[in-house]
Formats: sequence, C-alpha cells, structure tokens
Amino acid sequence: QVQLVESGGGLVQPGGSLRLSCAASGFTFSSYSMSWDRQAPGKERDLVAGISPLGSSTTYANSVKGRFTISRDNYKNTVSLQMSSLKPEDTSVYYCAAKRGYRDGSSQDFWGQGTQVTVSS
Repeated sequence: QVQLVESGGGLVQPGGSLRLSCAASGFTFSSYSMSWDRQAPGKERDLVAGISPLGSSTTYANSVKGRFTISRDNYKNTVSLQMSSLKPEDTSVYYCAAKRGYRDGSSQDFWGQGTQVTVSS
C-alpha cells in the first residue's frame, strides 16, 4: 500500500528555517518525480518545488527560488524540502507528492496527508 508520510512542520518565526521530510513506501520511488505542494486556507494547491526521478533536475515556484531546496535520496526513499528565510506568506499545509506520467497520456499521483507550516512572530 502506498504511503507518503510528511514530517518536520511546525511554527517558526519570520526569517527562520525548517526542514520537511517525506518517507515513501509501497511504490517504485525512483520511477516517480517528487514534489512539495502547498495549500493555504481558501486557496488552490500550488507547486512549491519538484525533483525528477533520479534527482537530475529541479523546479521551483518563483516565490521560493533561492530560499527553498528540494532533494531526494533514492536509497532511503525520502524527499526533503529545506526552507530558509521563511516569510508569513509561506504559511500553508505542505504536501508531499509522487507523480508519474505515461506515454499514453495517463498519469498517476500519490499524496501525503500534509504537514502544517506556520510562519509567525
């Protein structure tokens, strides 16, 4: 059974740092792109950062470039998001996701349960 379990969320002051981790199981981790997405109350879920299956390429939302770093360990089946210089507008529920597209146009996504990040003084 597929599981994505996030950890590391919490309350942090503006300018502070947090590291989110996601432990994956139940699927071939190295065949999936991984991402961190976030959703604030009343807003849509948006991509924060993504990393390719073998970790060779990454992508970031403009709002987090230079502040967040995504990484993965295909031996441990984990993906992490290092967040620094946090701002109040980074406050959201952060979700770990595994995504895979197929040649026939279909896709398969798995999602974690989310972890709350609150940036406030």
